[in-house]
Amino acid sequence: MPAARAEAARSRQVSARRLRLRTVALTAAVAVAASAGVVAAVGFAGTDRGTAAAGTVPPATATVTRQTLTDVQTVNGELGYGTAYVADARLSGTITALPETGTMVKRGGRLYAVDDEPVVLLYGALPAYRLLEPGVQGADVEQFERNLRALGQTGFTVDDEYTGSTADAVREWQEKLGLPETGRVEPGRVRYAEGEVRVESHQAAVGAVTQPGQGVLTYTGTSRLVTVELDMDDQRLAKKGAAVGVALPDGGPLSGRIESAQTVVDAGSGGATGQAAEAETKIEVTVSVAEPAKLAGYDQASVEVTFTAEERPDVLTVPVGALLALAEGGYGVEVVEGERSRIVAVTTGLFAAGRVEVNGPDLAEGMTVGTPA
Repeated sequence: MPAARAEAARSRQVSARRLRLRTVALTAAVAVAASAGVVAAVGFAGTDRGTAAAGTVPPATATVTRQTLTDVQTVNGELGYGTAYVADARLSGTITALPETGTMVKRGGRLYAVDDEPVVLLYGALPAYRLLEPGVQGADVEQFERNLRALGQTGFTVDDEYTGSTADAVREWQEKLGLPETGRVEPGRVRYAEGEVRVESHQAAVGAVTQPGQGVLTYTGTSRLVTVELDMDDQRLAKKGAAVGVALPDGGPLSGRIESAQTVVDAGSGGATGQAAEAETKIEVTVSVAEPAKLAGYDQASVEVTFTAEERPDVLTVPVGALLALAEGGYGVEVVEGERSRIVAVTTGLFAAGRVEVNGPDLAEGMTVGTPA
């Protein structure tokens, strides 16, 4: 009898302890899951099984498995040509020519025309921002001279100094374009892009009068790309160079790679009451595909992109709901052995797909652990 009373007392103490832990387990587990990027509810309400006395079999069980745990997320994206940029006017006048949408423009080509004179596309990262003429020095001079050489002009040295020889080469170039042969380059006469561009849309019409800063057209690159907008909470997915999977509308799978990720502000749309829209910060991810030929026949289409944030090969895992918060701190699982059970302390790793990576000296593959009913 004394032994029975002692066992009953111990059971009541453990039961009370686990009841007190229920709220702690919920709070701590959600915090851990959030830090690991878990979006769905983690189901720690399973600690309700703690109301049973220690040493008894829990209402439901699961097996400790050894596997590759992968944190993946699939989101919708748009197949197109990547980010669109606005070509704004830098010259006052009348727009006299615009390329058709879908037109590809290469280095030295006419992007549009103002007063029947071309605005020329050149390659480079530095925008045109000042008048280039003899005596001017800087990185923008070297960038322009590299383009001039690539267009076949000679008789000058490609460096950061705009010399009289550069001016002579510019006059020859201007003559070919039908421009006044001044030997100087106005910033509004050229537009720099990273490479060949595709005209996406018009923001002005032929015959419109332009003012500096007014949008004329938008353009993109010429490579087929997928654009995805992620929430800021999913920043862990946007790692430049990381491999992704792309599913086409017909389900065809393609391999892809993250080319860039940048923070953008989505202005949103106003509500029905006319209230101002609330801006939302997003991460715009650009993805290239390994086999562009398979995109033939698709222009703009919705696709699915699968991101892999992290992968943990050959690790022990249990269902997330199997975790218990311990009074001394940390987490444990309830290991079931026949008709009895015991609490084993564990350390947690990656959370993914409803399971969690666990480690501990008393834990092994194939063990049975308690889970929520």
